[in-house]
Amino acid sequence: MASADLRDELLCSICLNLYTDPVTLRCGHNFCRGCIDQVLNTQDGAGVYSCPECREEFQERPTLQRNITLRNVAERLRSTQPHQEEITGICCTYCIHSPVPAVRSCLLCEASLCDNHLRVHSKEPEHVLTDPSTSLEKRKCSVHKKVLEYYCTEDAACICVYCSAGEHRGHQVEMLDEASERKKKLRNVLQKLMTKREKTEERVRSVEERWRKQQEKASGEAERVTALFIDIRRRLDDLEKKVLGEISRQEEQLSLSLSDVIQKLEKKKDELSRKMRHIEELCNMADPLTVLQDPDTGDLCDPKKRGGKKDTGGHKTHDIDVDVITGVLHAGFSKIITYLQTISPATETPCSIMISGEAGAVRKQIRCGIFT
Repeated sequence: MASADLRDELLCSICLNLYTDPVTLRCGHNFCRGCIDQVLNTQDGAGVYSCPECREEFQERPTLQRNITLRNVAERLRSTQPHQEEITGICCTYCIHSPVPAVRSCLLCEASLCDNHLRVHSKEPEHVLTDPSTSLEKRKCSVHKKVLEYYCTEDAACICVYCSAGEHRGHQVEMLDEASERKKKLRNVLQKLMTKREKTEERVRSVEERWRKQQEKASGEAERVTALFIDIRRRLDDLEKKVLGEISRQEEQLSLSLSDVIQKLEKKKDELSRKMRHIEELCNMADPLTVLQDPDTGDLCDPKKRGGKKDTGGHKTHDIDVDVITGVLHAGFSKIITYLQTISPATETPCSIMISGEAGAVRKQIRCGIFT
C-alpha cells in the first residue's frame, strides 16, 4: 500500500506517468519538463500563465527549476518496475491512482474525463465537451475566460458570449460549428485552386525551358551569322585586293607602253623641229643655186614623196581594259554567291531566293559598269 502511495506522488499530473526530467514551478508543484512546456506553450497567446494544479497565475512565463531529488526517486522506482507499461496520450484528470485514458475534455472545467467520470459529469450547457486535448486554454477567451462559442466573420476571430455583446456588438456572428462547416466547403475550392496553380507552375516551367532553349538557339545563330559575315568580309577583302591588283597591273603596263610612245614622239618632234629650222634657213637664202642644190629640198618639194605613208603617230591605241576588271569582279562575286548558296538549304527557301536575286542584281550591276 505504501508503495502504491509513493508511486502516486511520483506521477506527473499532466501525463499521469512517472516524472521524466521533473521541474518545479514557483508555486511548488512538479511536472515533467516536456509536459509543462507544452501547457505553457498553449498559454502563450492568453497573456497570462497558470499552474495546471493550483491555477496560480503568473504574469510572465515561469522559470522552470530542475528537481534533481525527485528525478532520482522516480528513476529508482522506474528501475524496480521495469515491466510496467505506461499509458500514453491524454488521461483522465480525476483518475489519480491509476491512469485511465480520457474520452472527452470539458472546456469549462479544463479537465479530461474517462468514461466513468463522464457519466457523472455535469450536463449543464456551459460545460462544453470536446475531443481529448491538452490545449484547453486555447478554447477559452483570453479576456473573459469563457468558452469560445461564436465566430465573428467581420474580424475573422473566435469569440465568447461576452465578446459578442461587447466589442463585437453588431457584427455578423455565427456558431463555431456552422462557421467550421462553411469553411470546410472551401477545401474543395482550395484543392481546385491548388491543382490549377500546379498546372500553371508546370506551364511556367515549360515556357521557361522553351525560352532557355530559344535563347541558346539565338545565341548559336548569332555566333554562326557573325562568323559568316567575318568570312564574307574576308572574301570581299581578298576580292578587293585582287581587283585593285589587276587595276595596278594594267596601269603599270599602260604606263610603260605610253612612256615608250612618248619617247618615240619626242624624237619625231625633235626631227620635225630640225627640218623646220632647215627649211626656214633655205627660205631665207638669196642664192637660188644653193637652194636647188640642197639634197633635202627635192624630197620636201616632191608631192609624191611628201605624201608617202600616213603618219599614225607610231603607236597603237592604249587604254585600261575594263572588261578584264569586270571579269575579275564577276568571277569573285560568283564565287561568294556560290559559297552562300552552299550554306543555305537545298530547297528554294526565302534565303536561297534572296541570294539568287542578289546574284542577278550583282551581275546586272557588273554589266552596267557600276563596279568599274
